[in-house]
Amino acid sequence: MKKDSLNLVERVTAPTPKWFKIIRNIGITLTAVGGAILTAPIALPATIVTVGGYLILGGTVATAISQTAMRDDNDEETKQSESFNEPKKE
Repeated sequence: MKKDSLNLVERVTAPTPKWFKIIRNIGITLTAVGGAILTAPIALPATIVTVGGYLILGGTVATAISQTAMRDDNDEETKQSESFNEPKKE
């Protein structure tokens, strides 16, 4: 898969690395918590409502950015860890 010729839909639907899946899930959680704070049926102090808005913003950005990260077949980290575990040939 060529990285240079991908459009946004192909990039979002490409496989996501494990670390970015974790970040995506944290972002979704932050967005949900912020939404729950903003839609609370009781009156909350303005500071807490402001924090809820920031949680929604941060969670949305983290989710969007981590979803566009994609795994490459020629991942350098995988190559380094594989070559590290191999015994040296003399």
